[in-house]
Amino acid sequence: MVRTGSVAGPTLAVVAREAGVSVPTASKVVNGREDVAPETRRRVTEALDRLGYVRRPRFDAAKSPGLVDLVVHSLESSWAGAVLHGVEEAAQDAGLEVVVTAGLTRTRGDRPERGWLDKLAARGSSGVLFDLAELTASQYAWLEQHRIPFVLIDPALEPPAGVVSVGGANWHGGVLATEHLLSLGHERVAVIAGHRRRTCGGARVAGYRSALAAAGVRHRSEYLRYGGLDEGSAYHRMLELLDLPEPPTAVFVCSDRMALGAYRALAERGLSVPGDVSVVGFDDLPEARWASPALTTVRQPVSEMAAVALRLLVRMMAGEQPEGTRTELSTRLVVRGSTAGC
Repeated sequence: MVRTGSVAGPTLAVVAREAGVSVPTASKVVNGREDVAPETRRRVTEALDRLGYVRRPRFDAAKSPGLVDLVVHSLESSWAGAVLHGVEEAAQDAGLEVVVTAGLTRTRGDRPERGWLDKLAARGSSGVLFDLAELTASQYAWLEQHRIPFVLIDPALEPPAGVVSVGGANWHGGVLATEHLLSLGHERVAVIAGHRRRTCGGARVAGYRSALAAAGVRHRSEYLRYGGLDEGSAYHRMLELLDLPEPPTAVFVCSDRMALGAYRALAERGLSVPGDVSVVGFDDLPEARWASPALTTVRQPVSEMAAVALRLLVRMMAGEQPEGTRTELSTRLVVRGSTAGC
């Protein structure tokens, strides 16, 4: 079997529809499973031949090492380092080789970045891991049409139905951060989140609001600020909060990197952490420990998330279908020096 890199054939969903069966049943026939009725197998096989469906070779760890791609948003962050660490360890255990590329999921107009996609097909990658990706509909379609298995690590946007992803328990983390500040006596608790449309930030804000409601503390709309995911944006949102007639005494910042921007704004106003304002971050990346004072934060196991994603991808490369599409790893609060009673 030779798989071309640019010509898209029918998808498994099209074959299943043609044969009058479910996609999982069609997948069983394609992968040689025994638990399919002879008549059903005949219909699916005829549909495969009639539509010209091209079977991808199944990954076999007993043979020469397979190749997978890891696509990260950027290599210039400690987040990317944690992802690389998790993927590398899991890939060694699976006997896989990994090609790493950065920032190549962007589009030109409404078309996928052709150079990277063509290279992906040409080098015969058995699967792809996407970290913090914002894939377009055309990119999802390209991957499906070429039948390349893929898994998303902490997707920026809600993925389409059926797409496999791994992330942290963001809602629970938002609850933990807010409950901690409430337990210290704070009632004027603000939150600084990233972009409104990002899935993880929305879940963390929802957890924040749930914790306030459970404690009987009124949510103030002026205490909710959205911006980018960088320090500069959080710096400006923190200044806005401090300019309120009744500024918060505590703030939950939805990433450690953003929390550093909040630190800078507070320092410029002559306010101390945690003496004047308590701060909680999210991620527990190395910069949380390096900050002064060390940042209380919600830890999500980034390396473990990446390793779980790689292991799921290996199963998909072998023809298996995961039981669920979303795998969440637990988050936990790490208390350091940036929070105190009010």
